[in-house]
Amino acid sequence: MRLNARSFVVPCLAAGLLASLPAAHAGEVYVNAGLPGAMLGYAQPLSPDVTLRADVATLGRYSKRTTEEGIDYDAKLKSDRLALLADWFVVGGFRLTGGVTFNRMQADLVARGNGTPVNIGGTNYVLTSQDRLDVKVEFPRTTPYLGFGYGHQLGQGLGFTFDVGASIGKAKVSETHSGPVLSQANQADIDRELAELREGVGKVRFIPQVTIGVAFRF
Repeated sequence: MRLNARSFVVPCLAAGLLASLPAAHAGEVYVNAGLPGAMLGYAQPLSPDVTLRADVATLGRYSKRTTEEGIDYDAKLKSDRLALLADWFVVGGFRLTGGVTFNRMQADLVARGNGTPVNIGGTNYVLTSQDRLDVKVEFPRTTPYLGFGYGHQLGQGLGFTFDVGASIGKAKVSETHSGPVLSQANQADIDRELAELREGVGKVRFIPQVTIGVAFRF
């Protein structure tokens, strides 16, 4: 997937502005782990009740090869996220959090035949190794975030943090196909097969965040 540079320029500028705000209160650097991966962030308390934050998180890259029902699969997953958040402390260090996330979350699935009959959309096909079906599952680039947690409040020294929340959005599925058999296959069969995949993916309407970490307030 090609990343449009502009999709991250605005978030990065916003994060820079956050870090350069006139500090009525000391700032904080924090590291978290969990979902959506390893995380590094900066928090700027504006008052005892409100903190602004920016963080980046990544799960890195994951690849897997497998064979199922006569099809050889190569799957690749990438997941990166930048978040701009605002915390509102309601009781002690416990807070509600809202904001926006800028995502690069995508799964690429490449399926190739190996000479075994396979069923596509209700019709059997014998796919060759030259037949290829590429399926892309992509989460929206920009999504709202809602959650709750503990930490990032005004103070000094080391602190404990946790977050539970979600980036809210629905993934989309697209496909391309090629090869001597697939290029002649009935498009209605392929559409039915893709519809089944979309139905399953369509049930996923958010990406969760469950992280714990430590913060250093200075």
